[in-house]
Order: sequence, then C-alpha cells, then structure tokens
Amino acid sequence: MSTARLEAFSDGVLAIVITIMVLELKVPHGEDLANLIPLLPVFLSYVLSFVYVAIYWNNHHHLLTFCGRTTAREMWANMHLLFWLSLVPFVTGWVGESHGAAMPAACYGAVMLMAAIAYKILQVQIIDSSSRRDALRSALGRDVKGLISPVIYVTAIALAFVSPLISYGLYAVVALMWIVPDRRLEKVVVDHHN
Repeated sequence: MSTARLEAFSDGVLAIVITIMVLELKVPHGEDLANLIPLLPVFLSYVLSFVYVAIYWNNHHHLLTFCGRTTAREMWANMHLLFWLSLVPFVTGWVGESHGAAMPAACYGAVMLMAAIAYKILQVQIIDSSSRRDALRSALGRDVKGLISPVIYVTAIALAFVSPLISYGLYAVVALMWIVPDRRLEKVVVDHHN
C-alpha cells in the first residue's frame, strides 16, 4: 500500500476523533459568562486532548515522510496507534464530567501511555524499513522526550489516586514537551526532499 493511502486514512480517523471530542462541548443554558463556569472542566479536558491529537498528527506526518511503500507491520503498528487515539474522546469526556475523580484521571493517563507506546512501535517499524534508517536514527538520537514521557505518564497515573490535579498538570507537561516539533527530525525531512 502507498504511504499516501495510509496517511489519508490516519488523517480521517484523527479528524473524526477531534469531531467527536468537540461534540462533547455542550452549549450553556443561559446568557451570562457564569453559565460557562460549569463547562470549564469539559473545555479544559478538550483543549488538552486536542493538543495531544494535534501533536500525534504532526509527528505522524513527519514520520510517514520516510516511508516508501508501507509494509504490513507498519500498517498494523499504525492501526495499533489509531486504536489508542480513538479512545481519546471517551477518556476526555469522562475526565470532563468526573469533577476531578481519580479513576478518570488515571484512565486518561493509561490511554496516553498506550498511545505513546504504540507510536514508538510505529516509529521503530518505519525506521527499520526506511532506506534512510541511519539518518533517522541519528536524527532521533537517544530520544530523551520519548524516554521521559512514559515515566511521567506512569507517575501521573499513580498520583491520580492522590491528586488528580497533579496528574492533569503532568499530562500538560508532556504535551508541552512535544508541542514543538523535533528540529532534528525536521532537518532530515528537509534534506530528504532536497
């Protein structure tokens, strides 16, 4: 299968994920700003999840530029990633409606942890089959962010039962770490197209 087809399918799934999340935002009953206050947890969980989906979409796009033709292992690794990302609307809605409960905060982290693991598996599959394998490995280096993120997720999941707010803060930290694309990978992408 061509990479373009895989990327188009993935883009469609991620667009649906975002659409489902935004549909969870209900119109307030009333005309005052005070009517928005009860909706704030739902909105904040949406913003955090939107940022995560945007990060995955961006990094997924960069990663797929190194695929020639897609192998079966890459397709299944991609489906594995999409499975976990398709659960983001569910945990986002649960977090938004739970009023700071521990289990939704922990489940949110579990889905994000599994998505991170799935992305790493996809990354390994693409690097292993890429003709630019050495350039990719060099660009990613030790992948410090990729190593630190799961540790933060596991910590946040455990801390959800102590303070869900701390967990959400840690999830935001991971998002902030990833919001700026890795310049080393972008350089390899530019060199690849020149």
